[in-house]
Amino acid sequence: MTKKRPIRNPTTIAVSLLLSVGLLAGCSLATTGAATDSTTAATAAAVEVDATQSAADVLAADDEATDSSADVDDSSAVGIALDGDTATASGDGVTVDGGTVTITAAGTYRISGTLDDGQVVVDATDAGTVALILDGASISSSTGAAVDIRQADAAVVSLADGSANSLGDASSYDDAADANAALYSAVDLTITGSGALDVTGNGNDGIASQDGLVIDAGTITVDAADDGIRGKDALVIQGGAVTVTAGGDGLKSDDEEDATRGYVAIADGAVTVTAGDDGIAATTDVVVTGGTLDVTAGGGSADATQATDDATAQGITAGVIAVIEGGTTTIDAQHDAIDADGGVHVAAGSVSIAAGDDAVHADTALVIDGGTLDVSTAEEGLESAAITVAGGETSLVTADDGVNATAGSTTETTATGTGTGTTSTGDAVAAPAEGTTPADGTAPTGERPAGGMPAGGGDMGGGGGMGGDDGSTFTMTGGTLTIDADGDGLDSNGSASISGGTVVVSGPEGDGNGALDVNGTLDVSGGTLLAAGSTGMVVSPATTSAQGWISATLDQTHDAGTIVQVLDADGALVASFEASKRFGNVVFSSDAITTGEAYTVSIGGTVAGASVGGLAASGDATGAVASVTVTAGEAAAGGGMGGR
Repeated sequence: MTKKRPIRNPTTIAVSLLLSVGLLAGCSLATTGAATDSTTAATAAAVEVDATQSAADVLAADDEATDSSADVDDSSAVGIALDGDTATASGDGVTVDGGTVTITAAGTYRISGTLDDGQVVVDATDAGTVALILDGASISSSTGAAVDIRQADAAVVSLADGSANSLGDASSYDDAADANAALYSAVDLTITGSGALDVTGNGNDGIASQDGLVIDAGTITVDAADDGIRGKDALVIQGGAVTVTAGGDGLKSDDEEDATRGYVAIADGAVTVTAGDDGIAATTDVVVTGGTLDVTAGGGSADATQATDDATAQGITAGVIAVIEGGTTTIDAQHDAIDADGGVHVAAGSVSIAAGDDAVHADTALVIDGGTLDVSTAEEGLESAAITVAGGETSLVTADDGVNATAGSTTETTATGTGTGTTSTGDAVAAPAEGTTPADGTAPTGERPAGGMPAGGGDMGGGGGMGGDDGSTFTMTGGTLTIDADGDGLDSNGSASISGGTVVVSGPEGDGNGALDVNGTLDVSGGTLLAAGSTGMVVSPATTSAQGWISATLDQTHDAGTIVQVLDADGALVASFEASKRFGNVVFSSDAITTGEAYTVSIGGTVAGASVGGLAASGDATGAVASVTVTAGEAAAGGGMGGR
């Protein structure tokens, strides 16, 4: 299985496209003198990844984390009683030196009582697991970690049923210190049991393992100056109630040497993270298959500052791929809610997002084929070089573009004279096809729409964007996608195709953007498309589209709440829609539209039945007033210049 390459050896993809002056990106273009030669030159590290991978696929390629919960043997446990500044033990394998309790042999140990200023150190050289049963234990240290597991085959911290336990460490650490968390382990660590554990990481992290970290059960509360819970090789949460408040990252796995490690997986449990930086940060993968996950990063979307580079706290960030395949996930992030250097796959579960920048961003490929994705606020909704919606229910409310398929940014040079153009910014990568990155990293060549500009400032018909096709793709084959955008609704700096599912775009209201903005070809061969937006930048499907479509610029602009009816030449109702934003143009395509036939767009009447983004299951055109009659397959007049 080709999944990913070593983290320290990224593939570098360079894209260079020569564009003519007529294809310069942007809604505005000013030139003087001779023709402009605009060169897009971008280089970025791109992670090759199949974004259609399931959670099982991803985890199968990762190094399995060690779960040692079965190694706890309560019947043979050695008792350790903590008492202020000292302790006593009821068996072998334990030494006590003032406030330092050292466990020197594998086995199970039950710890209770209070250690005011001391440590429990595990330094076992023999074979086997060291299991610590915390049973009403409170340990504080002014010099280092409260529990410092230095040596053992593996370690378990088991929380006794009904017990309340607490760990607190030093207020600072030397930069060279290995143990730099209140609960620290140099070996694989498992936390289990039905008790409670409060961890205060005063000097750095709350809980940290230099190997893998598995949380099976327990009520665990962490408050840390820096990272909350960190498993270097892997962090796996399989149950329990985990609450993290962290000045840095909330949950983290950061092995940078091995491509099969550095991942975070959440399979079950109730996880709440409030982080000053990223909520969940993984060098490689983030996989969520169950449980409930609630993440607030960087103060949330209300603290977004897109005008600067300071707002970088992300809800979930993965160095390779993020897969959501179950559970209930809620994210409120200062920057991106879900971000991956490779791919993002939303396959199942429920995801609710508020983001200060992108709701979901993947450098190479983003796939949605199941579950529900609800974005209540974001600057942009979905952003990637290749975006595929094949199932599920996706709803986007954005201040800028709802969907932005982009392979990078452009830098313009002129042979003689000057010119300016703008493109959407982003990490420049070659656009993968069908959710994957091409092996050679070469962006497909865009094809300029045939024919000249429609008379009277009409739309570009079949790819009206002013910019050149950068090779990025938007593909819709199933599911529902509703977009409420103040910028472009569905924006592809490359091509777009719709062959199934339902797409409903509302907005923008201003003429500086368009409901549809596709630089290459917008091909519709199936499904349903309805876009109601402004008239300044109208883009229609390609005339070569297999499915019929209409583009109608109305006799006047209409307000939100207006009901729109589409009728065929016989007066039969084809579509009924209630607008949620002010609009002046309507683009509609379904299998009920026949190319070359006349259709009338009327205002008024009623809608009925279930609705997808305002597109109703049925309606009644009684009392509706005809606004415009158009011919299917012909671009509407009156639109502005296409662009971003």
